[in-house]
Amino acid sequence: MNRKVLIISPHFPPINAPDHQRVRMGLPYFQKFGWEPLILTVRPDCVEGIIDPLLTQTLPENLSITPINALPVEQTRRLGLNNIGWRCLPYLFAAGQRILSTQKIDLIYFSTTVFITMALAPLWFRRFQVPYLLDFQDPWLNDYGKKYGYHRPPGGQFKYAFAQRLAETLEPFAMGKVSHIISVSPAYPQTLLERYSWLKEDQFTVLPFGAPEKDFEFLPQLNVKQTVFNSHDGKRHWLYVGRGGSDMALALRALFLGVKSERDRHPEYWNSIKLHFVGTSYASGERATKTVEPIAEEFGVNDLVEEHPHRIPYFEALQLLVDSDGIILIGSNNPDYTASKLYPCILARKPILALFHQQSSVVDIIKNCQAGRVVTFDSQHGAGDLIPQVTEQLNWLISTPKKYQPETNWLAFKPYTAQEMTRQQCAVFDRVLRDFSAS
Repeated sequence: MNRKVLIISPHFPPINAPDHQRVRMGLPYFQKFGWEPLILTVRPDCVEGIIDPLLTQTLPENLSITPINALPVEQTRRLGLNNIGWRCLPYLFAAGQRILSTQKIDLIYFSTTVFITMALAPLWFRRFQVPYLLDFQDPWLNDYGKKYGYHRPPGGQFKYAFAQRLAETLEPFAMGKVSHIISVSPAYPQTLLERYSWLKEDQFTVLPFGAPEKDFEFLPQLNVKQTVFNSHDGKRHWLYVGRGGSDMALALRALFLGVKSERDRHPEYWNSIKLHFVGTSYASGERATKTVEPIAEEFGVNDLVEEHPHRIPYFEALQLLVDSDGIILIGSNNPDYTASKLYPCILARKPILALFHQQSSVVDIIKNCQAGRVVTFDSQHGAGDLIPQVTEQLNWLISTPKKYQPETNWLAFKPYTAQEMTRQQCAVFDRVLRDFSAS
């Protein structure tokens, strides 16, 4: 009989959110590796976010999902509490209590960036003595604003400062009885080990998100239409899908400086090129502002650049990758930035040009899989220092013919697939349960 893991994931399909990516992609394989998942999530109509109904079609049949309510955002906004964590917290606590009281749950697993919900873990542990794991896809308590120049963090300075002060209290509380911590970046374990003396190295596993190979197998059946560009208009469409931000300004400036340099030398090559930047803003509606086009304007190449700051549904983003002629990956000044969007870009089988910090795992993955070209930088570089690297790789990208597919080493890519990542994840579950039973 499979053991049961209660998975806390406030954002879940049909909500299009990256923080359920690990869970959603692992669901087809959990039972194969001896675990039955039970999902505890927030009702989609209570969440502010993009709805992608197609995401629900990727879920296994007979999956146990318990949807909960959340306080209406219309009421909480007046108090400045739009965050889904605050709004769902009392309902999540009650639902978790009910499930743990009525079912034999072997493990509790928090896989979310709604960090405040992790504070429930030690409360449930105290009452039910069920071991819990925390999955850090981003840092909860951080000083990124100081280290990497986030002049205006998401939500603004006041909310960011308030969230960090709260994290100073709740993060150590959540860490108090944690059995194991999974993280996407090797930097997070080091930070937490330095911060909390009671944690041990063997309580950490670094596990990136897996590659969504099943989603690409499913995509042709969906007949998804993207509206960002016309792939048959005779132009070469290069695409970036993902967030923007001041921490990515160096990579963007280097890219546009390289484009300007090459267009000045060979303007005839650039008449057919368009660069599209999609989903660059976390904000929705009129609050979604452009952060890429202003940088392109600095270098006089804004006529080649189109920015679509609003987020788009997940499968439309995959279709965009498939329809593109080349994929641009922009990295952060932060060396710990791992860019989970790398794997869909590789699976799209398009030429990839990535500009990333030399310590990022993205660099090694692209090189090992022979999936594209990489321009690397460190904290000492300015945009001008990268011109020789950037122009060399731009010339390579512009020379690739339409329908070009890189000769990716798929054997080297296999360790990054969702099935392999889920196997490792379930092996961690097994070890936690074994160690907890022995203690």
